[in-house]
Amino acid sequence: MNILTETKHLLLKEIRLEFRQKYAISGILLYVISTVFVVYITLGQEVGGAIWAALFWIIVLFASVNAIAKSFVQESPRRQLYYYSLSNPASVILAKMIYNALLLLAISFLAFFVFSVVVGNPIQLPWLFYQTLALGALGFSITFTFISAISAKANQSATLMAVLSFPVIIPMLMTLMRLTKISVGLMTDSAYYKDMLILLCIDVILGALAFILFPYLWRD
Repeated sequence: MNILTETKHLLLKEIRLEFRQKYAISGILLYVISTVFVVYITLGQEVGGAIWAALFWIIVLFASVNAIAKSFVQESPRRQLYYYSLSNPASVILAKMIYNALLLLAISFLAFFVFSVVVGNPIQLPWLFYQTLALGALGFSITFTFISAISAKANQSATLMAVLSFPVIIPMLMTLMRLTKISVGLMTDSAYYKDMLILLCIDVILGALAFILFPYLWRD
C-alpha cells in the first residue's frame, strides 16, 4: 500500500474517531463561543481594529492548542504499536497534519463568524484575510501536530509542548498579525504578498521537517 492510500485511510479513521468522540468538538466550540461572549461583555462592540486582530488570533491560537494537543496523547501505546506494524510513519504524520489543518480551518472560520456577529467585522480586504486565515491554520496544524508527537513520547509533557512551540509560533504570529492589520486597514502595504510568501515558506519548511524527522521519533 502506497503512502497516499495509507494517508487516505488514516485520515478517514481520524474523522470517524472525532465524530465518535463528540465531546472534543463540543468543548472547542464552547471555548470559542464563550471566549467571544466574554470579550463582548467586557469591551462591547467598540473594538478597534488592532484590538480585534489581537483578540481574534489569541482565541484561534488557544483553540488550536486545545484541538491538537490530543493528537498523539489520546492514543494508547498499544494502538501506536498497531499503527507502527501496519503503516508508514510518513502516512501517519501526513494524515494527522491534514486532519488537524481541516479542523483548525473550520475552527478559525467559526471563530471569525462568531466574532463578526458578536463584536463586529472590521475587515476591509476579505480575500487577503481568508488567505491569511488558511495559511495560519495550516501553520498551526503542522507545528502543534509534530510537537504533540514529541510531547507524547516525553511522558505527555504539556510544559515541553509549550516550550518547543513558543519560538516557532512567535514569528508566525507576527506575520499573521501584520497581514491581519493590512486586511483591517490599519496598515497600507502593496507588497503584502511578500509576507504571505514568508508565511507559506514557514509552513513548507515546518512540514518538511516534520515529514523527515517523524519516522525517527516513531521508531523510539
